[in-house]
Amino acid sequence: MASFSTCDSKTIFFFFGLRAACLSLCLVGSVAELQRFEHPPKADGSLSFLVVGDWGRRGLYNQSQVAFQMGLIGEKADIDFVISTGDNFYEDGLTGVDDPAFNESFSNIYTAPSLNKQWYNVLGNHDYRGDAEAQLSPVLRKIDSRWLCLRSFIVNAEIVDLFFVDTTPFVDDYFTNPKNHTYDWRGVTPREDYLSNLLKDVDSALKDSSAKWKIVVGHHTIKSAGHHGVTEELVTQLLPILKANNIDFYVNGHDHCLEHISDTHSEINFFTSGGGSKAWRGDVKWWSPEELKLYYDGQGFMSIQMTKASADIAFYDVFGNVLHKWSLSKHLRSVTDRTFSYA
Repeated sequence: MASFSTCDSKTIFFFFGLRAACLSLCLVGSVAELQRFEHPPKADGSLSFLVVGDWGRRGLYNQSQVAFQMGLIGEKADIDFVISTGDNFYEDGLTGVDDPAFNESFSNIYTAPSLNKQWYNVLGNHDYRGDAEAQLSPVLRKIDSRWLCLRSFIVNAEIVDLFFVDTTPFVDDYFTNPKNHTYDWRGVTPREDYLSNLLKDVDSALKDSSAKWKIVVGHHTIKSAGHHGVTEELVTQLLPILKANNIDFYVNGHDHCLEHISDTHSEINFFTSGGGSKAWRGDVKWWSPEELKLYYDGQGFMSIQMTKASADIAFYDVFGNVLHKWSLSKHLRSVTDRTFSYA
């Protein structure tokens, strides 16, 4: 059963079916703004999921090939759900809930039985260039029950709490220098209040978390050697909260590559999974070799398999080759790191 809470004092129960299982959601009154969903781990206490970002191109730019490999790895790993790090529909999000791009870029692409699980999605900057609220609408869940997209929310999975954060409104350029783009800021303005409340809610939720692992998911980068590089607004506003609350991983998209960067000043590891379709070959900036564990400028995705004691991370390319494996043990804080190269 999955539950979520807002500041509304009413309690609402509603159910939507999954193709492989039924996930129920209940709205519970609470002071917290962030909605909470329960996603139980397997009977043995383990949890497995895939992460993909920057994908929605109607199967083009190898999106379909990445989806095919996700299906194979998803079956082997017996995944519980999929996370999307945003930029779900290119170039300018959806035009509305009846936009055929939803089926053409999502439902008709990720068809493998193993991907027939809950998808937890955040919005990216390209999604905000269309009808952002369409992606948040329960109408899409009726079209494809796997779809769940909110601005910011929490998934409680017993051994891990996952905090999904709406990062696009943090970026100043989208407001001060939008160029020829039009952004859908409904639900976000006044921006200062929105960001202030969001940061307080994230900080409060992290402090209240008693889970063994804490993972924060956002679209934009905090550490990246890719095209967009570091998102300074997140470094100054969000990162101090993540460090103060000792999160384990920050997972993002935005840069169309696969990355693993550690932090010499904290125990946070930063993972970029933005290779769901179009990639940017050769677009890489210098980064300290002490921190940069993986940079791959091609298409692919990542998997995370967790128990209470350990987390195993793997990155895959468009052919299903393993690019990088990394493991972390909670008890001993021991790390195993393996990177693979292919001729």
